[in-house]
Amino acid sequence: MPTPLLLQALAVLGAAAPAAAGVTVLRRRRARAASGGREAELLAKIAELTAERDELRRTASCDPLTGVWNYRHLQLTLDQEIERARRAEASTVDPRPLSLLMVEIAGFDALVAEHGRSRANAMLRDLAQRLAVEIRSCDTLGRYGGEEFLVLLPDTAPDGAAQVAERLCWTVRRHRLTDRHPGEAADPEARSGLTAAIGLAVLPRDGAHAAVLLRAADRALAEARAAGGDCWRAVPPRGPVPDPAAGPDASPLPGKVSSGPGEDTLTPHATTVGPRATGDRP
Repeated sequence: MPTPLLLQALAVLGAAAPAAAGVTVLRRRRARAASGGREAELLAKIAELTAERDELRRTASCDPLTGVWNYRHLQLTLDQEIERARRAEASTVDPRPLSLLMVEIAGFDALVAEHGRSRANAMLRDLAQRLAVEIRSCDTLGRYGGEEFLVLLPDTAPDGAAQVAERLCWTVRRHRLTDRHPGEAADPEARSGLTAAIGLAVLPRDGAHAAVLLRAADRALAEARAAGGDCWRAVPPRGPVPDPAAGPDASPLPGKVSSGPGEDTLTPHATTVGPRATGDRP
């Protein structure tokens, strides 16, 4: 090839090289932008799926009527708390007690007869939410079935569980009418008429397994029901009734809820709503 033609060809190629390089850079930028857009879409989709999964888990674990935990969640949590208490007992010199309260609400049928099913259900939901406020965040309140609720109290000895049972009975007794109809006169002191009977059981004193512990709480609940309700009872002793003066190690005697502040027995004003500074109850 003659030298002038070669020089012209090289000149053309030299002029085209920057243009080709610019096109390559532009294509790479567009590819990165497209890749970044797809990555953002994938991240947004993952976040959406995660939120939907969490909502499904919450829905599967919550009671649709009252909004508290359901029976399935209660069973799983009870098994987990029993296992945790066993591990703590085996690994430390200071065992971590687990108390259980079985709460039965009485008077709901009268609410249905007087106010209708829809309004009675709304009042039951409001009551369940109020009971949830009366326990610690580490405790578990769930609907066990019908008008029965179960409260799991980790790191709570019999004395602390008795205080919680006392407070829950007081809360139910003081529950006010809610969800009034339009134009209905509002009486701020009108009560719903509901009361609670509560059975108290403690691990490991009253049972070492979930089924045994639940049966023990059910027996205590039967004692509270037989006493007329609006009270709590501990598991009936199998042997002679312990002497109250025997000391702090004696099993707690059944308790009757006081009618209000100022009496010698426990009242809600003598208990705490939340955990102590250490997060434990006695």
